[in-house]
Amino acid sequence: MFRHLIDQVQHLVDLHGFPPPPPPIPTVPPSPTTTVLAPPLYLHDYRWCFGNLENSVFENNCENVIMKVTKSKKTKKKQKQKQTENSGSNESLNEEIWRHFPEELYENVIARLPIATIFRFRSVCQNWNSLLTSNTFTRQCARFIPPQPWFYIMTHEKANAGAMYDPVSTKWYYLFIPKMPTERIISPVASAGGLLCFHGNGGRSFFVCNPLTNTFKKLPDRLSSIWSIVAVEMILNKKSNTGGYQIMLVASNGEYEVYDSVINKWTLVESLPDCIKLPLSSKLRFNTVAANGLIYFLRSDPYGIVSFDMESKVWKQYLVPPPPLSRDLALVECGGRIMLVGLVTKSAASSVSVWELQKMTLLWKEVDRMPNVMSLEFYGKHVSLCCLGNSGLVMLSLVSGTMNRLITYDILKKEWLKVPDCAMGIAIGTAFHPSLTAIA
Repeated sequence: MFRHLIDQVQHLVDLHGFPPPPPPIPTVPPSPTTTVLAPPLYLHDYRWCFGNLENSVFENNCENVIMKVTKSKKTKKKQKQKQTENSGSNESLNEEIWRHFPEELYENVIARLPIATIFRFRSVCQNWNSLLTSNTFTRQCARFIPPQPWFYIMTHEKANAGAMYDPVSTKWYYLFIPKMPTERIISPVASAGGLLCFHGNGGRSFFVCNPLTNTFKKLPDRLSSIWSIVAVEMILNKKSNTGGYQIMLVASNGEYEVYDSVINKWTLVESLPDCIKLPLSSKLRFNTVAANGLIYFLRSDPYGIVSFDMESKVWKQYLVPPPPLSRDLALVECGGRIMLVGLVTKSAASSVSVWELQKMTLLWKEVDRMPNVMSLEFYGKHVSLCCLGNSGLVMLSLVSGTMNRLITYDILKKEWLKVPDCAMGIAIGTAFHPSLTAIA
């Protein structure tokens, strides 16, 4: 076929002659990255040559070029079809995977999320909304305790309304507890396992509530007729197979009672031993901490610390004088270390200091102080301090007249941070570890 075509072209050339030669093609030296293309063929008699067209290299090269182009177009088309098929298969595969995704893995992942995120996820579907009643999800949540506590605050005017502060997201969440009685003065005094313990009516009544789920319980009446209480502590009952919690309170006359949620009753224990001077009095009521199996609380007249071993049921008293020029003191703990937070006033300057109890000398040693930039705001003003929380991270409420400043203090990191303003007034509060599954 090629030979016949060339014969026809040669015949036309013989009849009509050659066209005028084209202008010379400029030659440009190729760059290392430039592909050199062969110059076009011109049919001149002095350039004409006949090779072996049956085995011509040019014919093979042309075929290769044509085939390469054809293959590339076909390949792109096939690849596009393959991608479409793969995307469809991937979608169906993903749907198939998620359809058979184990329910317990869902619960395991969701239990690790922040509490606020879990509340938002409850609106995804009915299954996720019903997780709070799932026994397996309850066990998963019990394994993952939030790294930092939240803070619950309230005012005396509205006992059934409160606010919760999340230090991780630095946000306030406002809530309403419909079952909380409003005809009496209610105060949060302790917490454990996501539950808050409230005391009201001058120590006559106690309530337990989960502020996240609104589970609420009024405890039975106390056995003791002494209403003046100096210490309240709430702990989880880890030894019982049924779980639950215990609340221990100490009265000013030395009597102490223990409430057990498993049997739902108070038990009146004998009075404190003779080694502890009575009556007990404290300017800061209900300020207790638990560390290393011991419960500690402050006392005054004489000033010191009282401890109770929950395992051996042994009481001890340590006469520890307060730091000089200090007031509004609160007992806290961090990693088993007993700490003290309070105000120090010199002339017109007031600042918050942190002390650690030296076990060898039973003296307080100052280990940190609020930065001067924060303290300058209260220069020349009368300031009162209220400490919310007693372990690791605490919230400090500094009040001067109509001004109220909230500051969180991380004992381990020695970090002072200002807290955003709260929409409701601060009166009282405590720290707690939020839980979606704790039942009052």
